[in-house]
Amino acid sequence: MTQNHAEEGQGAARNIDLLIVDDDPDFRASLARRFLRRGYRTEQAADANEALALLERRQFDVAILDMVMPGMSGLELLKLLKQANPDCEAIMLTGQGTIETAVEAMKQGAFDYLTKPFPLSELEARIEKAAERRQLTKENEQLKAVLQRNRPVEQMVGQSPAMQEVYRLVRRAGPTDKAILIQGESGTGKELVARALHEHSQRANRPMVVINCAALPEPLLESEMFGHEKGAFTGAVAAKPGLFEVADGSTLFIDEIGELAPSLQAKLLRVLEDGSLRRVGSLKERRVNVRLLAATNRNLEAEVRAGRFRQDLYYRINVMSLELPPLRERNGDVRLLIDHFLGPDWSIEPQALAAMQRYDWPGNVRELANAIERAKILADDHIVHLHDLPRDIVRSVSSETASEPAAVADADALASIQRAHIIDVLRRTGGNKARAARKLGISRRSLYRLIDKYDIQPVTADV
Repeated sequence: MTQNHAEEGQGAARNIDLLIVDDDPDFRASLARRFLRRGYRTEQAADANEALALLERRQFDVAILDMVMPGMSGLELLKLLKQANPDCEAIMLTGQGTIETAVEAMKQGAFDYLTKPFPLSELEARIEKAAERRQLTKENEQLKAVLQRNRPVEQMVGQSPAMQEVYRLVRRAGPTDKAILIQGESGTGKELVARALHEHSQRANRPMVVINCAALPEPLLESEMFGHEKGAFTGAVAAKPGLFEVADGSTLFIDEIGELAPSLQAKLLRVLEDGSLRRVGSLKERRVNVRLLAATNRNLEAEVRAGRFRQDLYYRINVMSLELPPLRERNGDVRLLIDHFLGPDWSIEPQALAAMQRYDWPGNVRELANAIERAKILADDHIVHLHDLPRDIVRSVSSETASEPAAVADADALASIQRAHIIDVLRRTGGNKARAARKLGISRRSLYRLIDKYDIQPVTADV
């Protein structure tokens, strides 16, 4: 057996969870020392029973299995390994007389085999290749899982000073690997900011994973976040990885983290402290490398003082805080957002635009987007009019108009002005509804609807 000492001076390899199973204590210790120096997370077992005990507690990327050991053989252990840890890649070590058995092990799912004696550098190269295949398999599984969950990425829109500060913080904080807490009212776009942070990070080549704590009851949320084993609860017909495993090597965005139950807060804290987790119904420890982004519309400091949120978890997720401004504080952004949600083929009449710009938007950008979608359903000829907007927007503007000294003291002032304008146009067109609709910039169907809404009687031309 030879060992390449020159290679030991090189930098540490990327982290690999490695299991070494061999009944020769000197050989096993020699392997462990080398790969610990390489930066591998290494465990040793003298026989199959010790290995199975470790497999119950931990997940491994690669296992080195000696073919001939007292008691259970390496081939028998391989079968149990694949049951306990299906994603683990196995490298079989064999003597000259057991090569045929090693080939059989390849058919049973082993990644590769080496015949003793061999250079340790050769074993290391095989381990690296096995870990690469393990990583590719994991990334493919992650991508499939995320594509099933993720919606199309939307664009952040806004040029106000408040949003310029948000963009600046995203550019500064995105490339770091620190946990960030995104705070803001409902509808301000916290998930969009999380996606922007992810896209500016070193993990942007992998998809971001999203979970909403308010969307699921506690037992289902635990299973979604941490996974479960087959039979862990009623309906668990198969083992399922949690979203922390799906997000391994990438970013996990936890929305509405203030809704997280105390028992799950403790479990989340452990993952953030050392990267370890256990699926529901399992004693096996798994390790993940995840960057956490969290969001809430609650005041978490107040929740900590009230004893509803763990202080240690609050400090762990709040390495940096990013506060999103409400829409009412984003001067000039309402018009940009209206144009963005309307799209290039639509326009909005001045009255409707003024109403939307004066409205307070308690539901923020989400409410504005919904208002535009509603208006586009009701509008004709790709023009949004005041009467196409939700009543709350029209009423709020009417109330403001009624409170001004020079305005009519009627809460429906704008509606009255619009009614009088329609009557005037009808009178000037001699009651010709087609011509009147063209002058008003609306369709005949919209005009008929307004005539009915305002109870306008037939009119004749001015004399």
